[in-house]
Amino acid sequence: MGNFTLDQINEMYIDVLREIGNIGAGNATTAIATMLNSKINMNVPKVELMDASKLGSAICPEDEIIVGIFLEVSQDITGSMMFLMKLDSAHYLADKLMGTHKEPDEPFDEMELSALKEIGNIITASYLTALSNMTNLTIAPSIPYVSVDMAGAILSVPAIMFGQYGDNALLIETEFGDDTMINGYFILMPEQDSYATILSSLGIQM
Repeated sequence: MGNFTLDQINEMYIDVLREIGNIGAGNATTAIATMLNSKINMNVPKVELMDASKLGSAICPEDEIIVGIFLEVSQDITGSMMFLMKLDSAHYLADKLMGTHKEPDEPFDEMELSALKEIGNIITASYLTALSNMTNLTIAPSIPYVSVDMAGAILSVPAIMFGQYGDNALLIETEFGDDTMINGYFILMPEQDSYATILSSLGIQM
């Protein structure tokens, strides 16, 4: 299959991706609620396919410090995944998990980073499971790692690693929480051939 652009992605594919986002959000809600021992609500306000170079401006200014959890995927599809949170959201989650209350400008300690990585791991695994179940593809994630840095620096990692294969990225914005709703951003960047694999498995001919 030759190269294709975002303009060729039809509405059926967008609808399927939105449904994957909703199912993944539901799976993640249950897991996080158990982890936090509280009722958690989650919804998916936005699902968008976009040029990877535009991800930074779609989330926040590129010089804003954020928390990113990054991993690679392999087997039937290959590429990279990220889950991003702004600092205030990440601090709120860390406080909930650790039973602490730190100032927003305080740096994260190792225990907090580990807890945030686990949250990111749960959410990305939930979306991968939804994608795998809907496509009947085998998708294996790598061990994730967490970074606290400027958005532009964090988002340059997958862009550099996978830019040679294609420029398309799937951005799913999520809102979750209890009395306080926080925002997170799930990004899937399949290699170009993996887009064809996903489309084919869904019965969508380009």
